[in-house]
Amino acid sequence: MKGKSKKVRGKSEEDKFPPFSFFLFPFSHWRRRLSPTGNTGDAIFRTVIFGMSFVMVLIVGAMIVALASHSMLSIREFGFGFLTGREWNPIKGQFGALAFIYGTIVSSLIALLISVPLSLGIAIFLVEQAPYYVARPITFLVELLAAIPSVVYGLWGIFVLAPFLRVYVEPPLARWFGWLPLFQGPITGIGLLTGGVILAIMVTPIVSAVARDVLSAVPNTQREAALALGATKWETTLVVMVNGAPGIAGAVILGLGRAIGETMAVTMVIGNRPEISLSLFQPSYTLASVVANEFTEATGDLYLSSLVELGLILFLVTFVVNAIARLLVWRVTRRTAGVGMAV
Repeated sequence: MKGKSKKVRGKSEEDKFPPFSFFLFPFSHWRRRLSPTGNTGDAIFRTVIFGMSFVMVLIVGAMIVALASHSMLSIREFGFGFLTGREWNPIKGQFGALAFIYGTIVSSLIALLISVPLSLGIAIFLVEQAPYYVARPITFLVELLAAIPSVVYGLWGIFVLAPFLRVYVEPPLARWFGWLPLFQGPITGIGLLTGGVILAIMVTPIVSAVARDVLSAVPNTQREAALALGATKWETTLVVMVNGAPGIAGAVILGLGRAIGETMAVTMVIGNRPEISLSLFQPSYTLASVVANEFTEATGDLYLSSLVELGLILFLVTFVVNAIARLLVWRVTRRTAGVGMAV
């Protein structure tokens, strides 16, 4: 009879399973969702790696919740005034984070002012100028700096960097620019300037490595087009830098995130005094340093809660900064992935 047809082949998934076995259908359905090929092994593998990624999200969320819950006493006690308070006196129960925020920001800015030009120069040389047999060993040596433990940097800062700055750098700065508040006060070699310099040394490998990857991702066609139009090597390098500007900005922000969160090296050379001073020669304190130094000494609940709130502020700032950096780097690498990469 017309209008009726029997399906022998190509049965739907519902037809394959009888009504009493409806509980089998969801597994087949989700298997097709997890694996386009319908292969069970691919579906299991995809589920496992998705679960691993989701666990990392849960860990980050759990860290935020734990820090927030343990800092609620300080948040209820001081509110927004905790961020603007200048006094840190555990004996009187007065806690303010402004001095630590100031020390963190200033030392990080000093690090960026020193490390960004140096890092860009290294990246440009390795990608645009140096031959392969020179670029490889220099790249290895620069990236090796990132593997040195923080405490080693701190020891080097105490015994080498601080005396060098005290004798050869800070006196000329005070003599030539002493009319500025930034270079006034007693010279000890321990202070914001020393902390910023050691941060710059630690940040340089990260910024230069990411900037090098970004410049290498710029298509060679951009260089060839610029040279074909009569551009010099320097002008061609400028074209490459313009194309990689978002990624370079991401490298700088990534270095800023590292500088904000650095603890041991800065703690050993910055002086650890909760004061706000315009002079770069004066001791200061950072968010990471105060948590590392005073956490074991915190006896009162409010004292401990205030330190945890400092950690929460540091965590959120570092998280946001690194997220912005990753987005900027992803933006430039996504556009140029697989297109005429530089050697």
